[in-house]
Amino acid sequence: MSVVAFILIFVTAATSKTGIREGYRLGDSAPEIRLTDSDSDISFANHASRYTLLHFWAAYDGNSRKENVLLWNHLKKRNLPQIKMVSVSMDSSESVFAETIKIDGLESTNQEWQGKVAEVYRKYGLKKGLGNFLIDDKGVIIATNVTPEILDGIVD
Repeated sequence: MSVVAFILIFVTAATSKTGIREGYRLGDSAPEIRLTDSDSDISFANHASRYTLLHFWAAYDGNSRKENVLLWNHLKKRNLPQIKMVSVSMDSSESVFAETIKIDGLESTNQEWQGKVAEVYRKYGLKKGLGNFLIDDKGVIIATNVTPEILDGIVD
């Protein structure tokens, strides 16, 4: 747990620098995402001192799908209001997305279907594989490939 705390302190300290660039690496400002069912973008900066866990997954990618269920269930079980999870499905078909949500027993709240949108793939470097990003209240990426244990280290 002390290693996690050190990493978060180090990364958080680095985020106070001016001139943060947008991207998908630690210390970058998280790119906004346009929702498919509205004309608005999701910006991850907030004033609620809340973290956002942005998880990209697809039904065809067993590991990312398993992590989606694991992370959602963990956050629900632990009741961690300081962490908001947003899951983004990269499935080609919206019907596959909807059916997978039902099969996996997940609520549709904060589940978003994007499809294979090249802009999102590029902005978040998803050509290298699906995964997740932990974003602080300033909109800065402070961790990637987050596990339940890392989430617990943040709030404990």
